[in-house]
Amino acid sequence: MSRATEDTNRRMLRARDTMDRDYARPLDVPALARVARVSPAHFARTFRATFGETPHRYLQRRRVERAMYLLRESDRSVTDISFEVGFGSPGTFSRTFRDIVGSSPRAYRVAAVAAAVPTCFTMAWTRPV
Repeated sequence: MSRATEDTNRRMLRARDTMDRDYARPLDVPALARVARVSPAHFARTFRATFGETPHRYLQRRRVERAMYLLRESDRSVTDISFEVGFGSPGTFSRTFRDIVGSSPRAYRVAAVAAAVPTCFTMAWTRPV
């Protein structure tokens, strides 16, 4: 692997780590491109080539994964959870959740039963595709 490829991968990982850590904050492509120290257009192309999905879709999926955990493990309202994980409106949250998971947040909550298994197994089994 060339030095340039390693440098590009590090920059993309830095941006992805920022999304993983700060998923609830408003993050957009220009802000993430600044973290990666590249132009927004180059960042979007390179991120997709590196990770197989756009930065926006990756961030949505991370937010939905966190929401899935909160829906399983708490009795907080769907609206509260949608705002906590970084969505601007409950409608957008519900639509995105349904697109990624295949069911509404309320239906997911009813169907999800917290089993006494390690968290790593639960995350692997319930990770959206």
